[in-house]
Amino acid sequence: MSGSVESLEPPGDRPAAILIAGPTASGKSALAAALALRHGGVVINTDSMQVYADLRVLTARPEAAEEARVPHRLYGHVDGAVNYSAGQFARDVAALLPALDGRMPVFCGGTGLYFRALEEGFSEMPPVPEAVRSAVRDRAADRPTEALHADLAAQDPEGAAALRPSDRARILRALEILAATGRPIAAFRGERVPGPLAGRPLRKIFLAPNRDVLRARIDARFRTMIAGGALDEVTHLRARRLDPLLPIMRAHGVPALTAYLDGTMDLEDAIVRGQADTRAYAKRQFTWFRNQMGTDWAWLDPETAGRMVG
Repeated sequence: MSGSVESLEPPGDRPAAILIAGPTASGKSALAAALALRHGGVVINTDSMQVYADLRVLTARPEAAEEARVPHRLYGHVDGAVNYSAGQFARDVAALLPALDGRMPVFCGGTGLYFRALEEGFSEMPPVPEAVRSAVRDRAADRPTEALHADLAAQDPEGAAALRPSDRARILRALEILAATGRPIAAFRGERVPGPLAGRPLRKIFLAPNRDVLRARIDARFRTMIAGGALDEVTHLRARRLDPLLPIMRAHGVPALTAYLDGTMDLEDAIVRGQADTRAYAKRQFTWFRNQMGTDWAWLDPETAGRMVG
C-alpha cells in the first residue's frame, strides 16, 4: 500500500481538486466530507449510480445530515429515465466548477470512466433520434445478445471486437449510432472534448480496504439498505416500467429485488444475489483502477487515510 501524509495534505501549491476513488463501501464519502470540511471545499459526486434521484438508499448516497454539514453537488440530480453518460458528467462538472467561487472541489466516487473524463475528456457522440433508437430496439427485442453482436461484427468489426458479446447495452448503442449516422462508433472517438480538469494539478487518493473486511462491509450494508427502504425504492422504480437497458435498471441490487417483486425469487435469495453482485463489482473496481489509471494515485487503506485527516 503506497501513500503518505503528503498524499492527503497538498504540499506547496494548492491542487485544483482532490480526487477520491475506491471500491463501493470503502469509506470514500466520509473521507471526502472530512477533506472538504478541512479545505472549505465541496464534495462532487463521481459515481454513475448516485446521480439518480430514484435510488438514494440503494446507491448509498450520503445522508441528508452529511449533505447539510458540507456542500454536496451532482447527487440525485438525474431522473432514472435518462441514459446519463461520462460525457454528460464531464459537461456538468465544467458548468459547475466556476460556480464554486474558489472552493476546493473534492471528487468522490467509484466510477473509473468519470474520473478519466475529468482529465482525458470524452468523445462527443452524435445524437440518435428517438425514432431510430426505437426502431433498433424493436428489431432487437426478441433476439439474443450474441446475435446482435454478430450483426454488429458484420457491419463494424472493429467496434464489435471492442465489446463483450454479452454487453447488450453497449452493442445496442453501437447499432444505434450506425443506424443514425451510417458510421461506426469508433469514427467519433477521435473527436474528443478536453476534460474540465485537464492539465491541472490534482491530489489523487484510491481507498483500498482489506478485501475480507470490504466483503463483510458490503454484505452488512446491503442488509442495512433493505431495512432502510431500498425495497420501496425498487418498487417505485419497477412501477415506472423503464427500459431495462437503462443504467439505473442495472444498479446493483435492482435486478435481484425486481425478481423478488416479480415473484420469481424469495427475499433472502434476492439479498444474497444483490450482495454477490456488489462484491463482484468491487473486485472489478480494484482491477480497473490498477490497470487503467496512472501511477499518480496514492493507494491507502481507509484507516490510514482517516488518521491522516485527523
